[in-house]
Amino acid sequence: METTTSIPVQQEIARRPSLPNVHSSVRVSDSNLLWKRALGFVGPGFMVAVGYMDPGNWATDLAAGSKYGYTLLFVIMASNLMAILLQSLSLKLGIASERDLAQACRDRYSRPVSVALWIFAEIAIAACDLAEVIGSAIALQLLFGIPLIAGVIITSLDVFVILLLEHRGFRYLEAFVMVLIGTIAILFGIEILLSRPEMLPILHGLFVPSRQIISNPEMLYIAISILGATVMPHNLYLHSSIVQTRDYPRTEAGKRDAIRLANFDSATALSMALFINAAILIVAAAVFHRTGHTEVAEIGDAYKLLTPLLGFTGASMMFALALLASGQNSTITGTLAGQIVMEGFLHLHLPSWLRRLVTRLIAIIPTVIVTAIYGSSGTAKLLVFSQVVLSMQLSFAVFPLVSFTSDPKLMGPFANKPWVRVLSWAVALLIAGLNGWLLVQIFR
Repeated sequence: METTTSIPVQQEIARRPSLPNVHSSVRVSDSNLLWKRALGFVGPGFMVAVGYMDPGNWATDLAAGSKYGYTLLFVIMASNLMAILLQSLSLKLGIASERDLAQACRDRYSRPVSVALWIFAEIAIAACDLAEVIGSAIALQLLFGIPLIAGVIITSLDVFVILLLEHRGFRYLEAFVMVLIGTIAILFGIEILLSRPEMLPILHGLFVPSRQIISNPEMLYIAISILGATVMPHNLYLHSSIVQTRDYPRTEAGKRDAIRLANFDSATALSMALFINAAILIVAAAVFHRTGHTEVAEIGDAYKLLTPLLGFTGASMMFALALLASGQNSTITGTLAGQIVMEGFLHLHLPSWLRRLVTRLIAIIPTVIVTAIYGSSGTAKLLVFSQVVLSMQLSFAVFPLVSFTSDPKLMGPFANKPWVRVLSWAVALLIAGLNGWLLVQIFR
């Protein structure tokens, strides 16, 4: 009797929706007006876009702009186009199959492979969380003189912000994230105006690739660093889950409309991420490269130099405020991704507060230890190391994603078309190859 009743229970657990407490919780309009329906899907793309402007990207953009001016803007543009494609595949997987990427991996791979992918995903989330905690702590130190260790501990309190907002509804969490993104965009928009960059070199850098990117080994190294840090592994898990928070009709027509509107949300949000990443590089090029400060790569150095070089008292403070907003935004989405990965791979449903506390402690403990021993120089090296770890884990999320979305058995009529399949595999192989090359150079 026990055996017969356990089978339905196991099947129910296996088909449990992603993030069940918020699944289909956001109402969307069924109006014939496209803009009304589109408004209901605005949000998940912005939560994902946070990963493309987190503190881990700041040092790379600062180094690229201060050392090479506007030349590497093209790399940021190309990276963003790759991101739009892969995030489109991620949201399509979630909507079409009604499974997030972690659940799909567990469903379709053997247990040893699934466990290995879960470990890689957890390492990637911990590494990403590490960069975000360090970024927030550095921002608190720059703004208020708070010691780094204290800043790291204060950063952990965002767990309670997530729980409070999510308890009120997923829309509140999305709105909070979007306000912080808007804050970053406005602050860097002001920084660009103050730095008075040259428009023609900016346009040339964005749309015309330079041969130096390939021929200059140092420039190639930074270019690959930008590419390697572009698509965060946890974002692919995150997007495939949170897009299912919308209460759209679970029919072929309903899913098709949902995919189209979710793609609009994603592309819009990632375009804002492109603006912010490009803005960091542009400010670095206009302020540091133009004045001969070509070795500015650390966040603290940029903070110290912005005000005297721009001649505007609040320039450094705006820079640090944007960094704080970036760090807090990223920790919110990182902990949410941690919950999705654990539940999807292991079917382990811990209370939200406990899961997020565990995720935060994994990032905080090594940060506190390194900060206590080595100080700010140690955290800067730890920031770089976290990006290397992310590069190592990326392909373990990208390859399953491309494989799943190309499979008609899983995706049905939403499986990738031949040209999308070819393009997706090309991007996956390019990212893997470039990250592999980067790792070889680092370890050499």
